[in-house]
Amino acid sequence: MLSRLRLWAAASPVGFSALTTACGLGGFSVVLTQLWLTGVLSRLGDATAQIVSITLCYLVIATVAGTAVTMWVQRRNLGWLTRTELPTAADGQRILRLPWVMAALSGAIWIPGIVLEAVLLATLAPGRDMIAGVALVTLGALASTGFTYLVIDRLLRPTIPMIADVVRSAAHPTSTVLVRVTVTWLLASGLPLGSMILVLSDASSIPNERIRAAIYIAIASLFTGAFATVALSRSVASPLRVLRRAVRRITAGDLDVVVPVDSTSEIGLLETSVNDMTERLRERERLRDLFGRHVGAGVADRALNAGADLTGDLREATALFVDVVGSTELAHRLAPREFVDKLNRLLTIVVDATEANGGLVNKFEGDAALCIFGAPIELDDDAGSALRAARRIRDSVLALGELDIGVGVARGTVFAGDIGSDTRLEYTVIGDPVNEAARLTDAAKTVRQRILVSQKVIDAADADERDLWTPHGVLRLRGREHDTKSWTDNRGSSSGYGAKSERSSSTVETGLSQTNPRQT
Repeated sequence: MLSRLRLWAAASPVGFSALTTACGLGGFSVVLTQLWLTGVLSRLGDATAQIVSITLCYLVIATVAGTAVTMWVQRRNLGWLTRTELPTAADGQRILRLPWVMAALSGAIWIPGIVLEAVLLATLAPGRDMIAGVALVTLGALASTGFTYLVIDRLLRPTIPMIADVVRSAAHPTSTVLVRVTVTWLLASGLPLGSMILVLSDASSIPNERIRAAIYIAIASLFTGAFATVALSRSVASPLRVLRRAVRRITAGDLDVVVPVDSTSEIGLLETSVNDMTERLRERERLRDLFGRHVGAGVADRALNAGADLTGDLREATALFVDVVGSTELAHRLAPREFVDKLNRLLTIVVDATEANGGLVNKFEGDAALCIFGAPIELDDDAGSALRAARRIRDSVLALGELDIGVGVARGTVFAGDIGSDTRLEYTVIGDPVNEAARLTDAAKTVRQRILVSQKVIDAADADERDLWTPHGVLRLRGREHDTKSWTDNRGSSSGYGAKSERSSSTVETGLSQTNPRQT
């Protein structure tokens, strides 16, 4: 409610000028009070009526002129708010300067008044009363200027979120916390202390009057100082509490944090910086999620942490290759969308099974997929993880009943890292195990279990996992000089693909030959 009221006052020329006029009258009331407390008014005698009447005439003229100028300033600096338009960068910069501009305008209106009072007192009440009177009027002018600065600064708070997007630079020097603290101290403590000094140094008044006036000023100073300190502390502590809660939520991983920006001081810049930080973190998470969908979460984390260098290393890893049986025929027989939908369901199974066992789906190759266990994230049992993933993939695809696949698994030393150029990188795994897994996949399409793995995989797996596998035979894989001992899972008789796809001949179409491993 208060924020809407301030917004109305900022958007209304009448409301805006009324507040600035009230600040001026507040300064005038300070002058009258101090003149009464110091006893200057009582010592003017017959000149009192003349001085007061001339002063009131100037007050009326200054109020009318100040109101006209203030309304013009409001239309020039806040016209976009009145017209409910979006502010421009120039509008934002004018808003940042407006408290200082209005304070300077208030001071400019008081300067002729100070000169006028000096002339009147010098003419009608020369001596110490003239010096004290001019000093008190000057203190009132400072009070009015300070009131105007703080009131306009507070009045414009609701507009700060509106200009935050168009003004991203540092705050105006006059709107810093230091300036606000200084102005608040001058109003709450500096001016009362100055008034007390004038009272106590006034030799024209009797001691009892000086003591009474000093006591009144001290009591007023205590109340104004306490009020100003509490108000200033709340204006700093409240946004800092909001910032602390926001940072705590960000640290906990909540990036949907938006800190309201309601100040142009250093605190406002800090609020803007926190919002910018969360926006960049959200963008980083979006990129990480998108990047991870393309290359895997592990590779994405590696790239974000290590940068864009061409790096890699040699390590022991297990490669799992999955390929669709008869994909050429399926692509010819099915509509493209239907075939792609089937592939997507298959690859979803592959991704879920691989990631559930700590592996990485390194790449999709049309109707095939290459999965790596042990890179880029090292696993304690990469071979066992790959074997469990192979069985899960085979069983899930069988249960779905849409496609027929072959799965090959091989293990050995590979290069795992980035290849490419400075502008285009790809994380990949290169080595003989990858080629061996691809060849085993071709052979696996001809066996009932649809899975073939190399001897090195079985040797590296734990004992419980090895018990689930049985020797299949020795294969002469195409493009390889040495025979490959192959294994398949020993529950393959219930795999359900049917015996019609199993070949009993010792040589298969892909150029593979098979012998019994027990004879070698």
